[in-house]
Amino acid sequence: MLDKHRTSSTATLPEAHGRMPCRPAEARRTVERVMTERCRARHLPCAHEAVEDALLVTSELTTNALLHGGGITGFDVDVDGGGVRVSVSDNSDDLPVTDPAGDEPGPAQPGGRGWPIVCRLARDIRVAELPRGGKCITAVVPLR
Repeated sequence: MLDKHRTSSTATLPEAHGRMPCRPAEARRTVERVMTERCRARHLPCAHEAVEDALLVTSELTTNALLHGGGITGFDVDVDGGGVRVSVSDNSDDLPVTDPAGDEPGPAQPGGRGWPIVCRLARDIRVAELPRGGKCITAVVPLR
């Protein structure tokens, strides 16, 4: 699973839609608004579960950018027939990892659950190194 999600691409830096969120709550509100607007405008199905999954992925990616990546440096969200695409950039060149032994953190251990959650909920995940340093993680969550 680790190798499956440790990829590089020549993806371009995402364009931000409006003001870039500084906190996970702002990013979630942006994703919810964009999903509602685009699904309605494009007559796409947008199941409640898909919205919840996209919000959780957004929360995990933005939280990880803040905790491990030196802050959010880019954010983008888009919706098409395939799903909602959320991209979060940060300053770190470190790739996200899961514990290779597959050990889940215990109930008393904070953290360590975000990347596995993203990997479980997203259909397609790409990690791209950015030309100016840092990385952009893009995850596509199906609309179902």
